[in-house]
Amino acid sequence: MARPTGEERGVVVVEGLGSIGSLVSSPWIYVVVAVSVLLDIFLPVLPSGVLVITAATAAAAGSGAAAAGRVPQDVPDILVLTLCAATASVLGDLAVYRLAWRGGPRLDRAIARSRRLATAQERLGGALARGGGALVVVARFAPAGRSVVSLLAGTAHRRVREFLPWSALAGLAWAAYSVALGYFGGQWLGATWLATGVSLAALFGAGAGAAYLMRRRPRATEAS
Repeated sequence: MARPTGEERGVVVVEGLGSIGSLVSSPWIYVVVAVSVLLDIFLPVLPSGVLVITAATAAAAGSGAAAAGRVPQDVPDILVLTLCAATASVLGDLAVYRLAWRGGPRLDRAIARSRRLATAQERLGGALARGGGALVVVARFAPAGRSVVSLLAGTAHRRVREFLPWSALAGLAWAAYSVALGYFGGQWLGATWLATGVSLAALFGAGAGAAYLMRRRPRATEAS
């Protein structure tokens, strides 16, 4: 029996995604991704990264089957998917930033009672003031790091023009990385569910690396 070609495997994956639900191959996927990314700053357990990677893998399946002329018309567009996820990320950051800005003395006291949060707030404020907000970008990949950074920037009353550009860069970097993992993983691994699993492992690996860097940097600062 002849082995299926790459194009045929792509068709199978797109149809397989459709068999478990038409969401990934529907324009509604952009809405679901945007809402998930927007809200996961409040609920980090939401699978926003999983949704982005799955949609990008479906896009890879569609492009791989293009030569066969049997691709569903509603395959996610990777550019729209990237911009959608990045925009939702920035809006979520700004929402928490504004809430923290208006949090009042109670929130300030809660942060002051935590040595780790107080130290992080001081470091973040200095980094933003110097225009070196790479910490914001790194934190976007760490579990709950985005929530902590937006919260601390708001409670420290950092100016929007200091925080927003780095939030936008962080959101775009995370969205582009996640989409690239799903898309190129699907291209290189034949657009199978294995590709989705490997891409998710790479995303979680980046998160673990970012968390490690965030833990290490205060010690390096203190040592200097």
